[in-house]
Amino acid sequence: MVFNKGKDDENLEDNELEENEEVEEPEINEETSQNDTEIEDLTLKLTRMQADYNNLKRRSEIEKKGSIDFGIETLACQILPVLDNFDRAMEAESDKESSFYQGINMIYLQLIETLNKAGIKEIDALNSAFDPNLHNAIMVEESEEHEEGIVIGVLQKGYQFKDKVIRPSMVMVSK
Repeated sequence: MVFNKGKDDENLEDNELEENEEVEEPEINEETSQNDTEIEDLTLKLTRMQADYNNLKRRSEIEKKGSIDFGIETLACQILPVLDNFDRAMEAESDKESSFYQGINMIYLQLIETLNKAGIKEIDALNSAFDPNLHNAIMVEESEEHEEGIVIGVLQKGYQFKDKVIRPSMVMVSK
């Protein structure tokens, strides 16, 4: 038997198709919202990982710089007594025009220049106000020429690396 499809039958098929489409739509919406949630989660994870990476990179740069600074400071502390001996040798020499004195002076100046390039600077103490952060008062002497609390003599030069005192100046202070 063959049935002819009438308009009513076509309407029934259309309704069935619409019902099927309606059933598929929530599944698509649900799947899309799951994908959107997953994308948001992955984006958040990626953002956090990038922030962690940047923090790690920054911390390792700071640690690297700190290690380099520590090495420079340690080496400077070991070289400063040699610099003191150069000072003493130059002060002891009576003939400032001799080739020996000139050679020692050249080496001394080269050593100071090298330390300055590394960030090691001499603390300027003479005729400045006594500062316990920069100076170590060894002697106190009465002086009519200077006000009280002024450094009138440097017994041993002090040095600082950047803003940190690595060796305070040993000084004589006016009373």
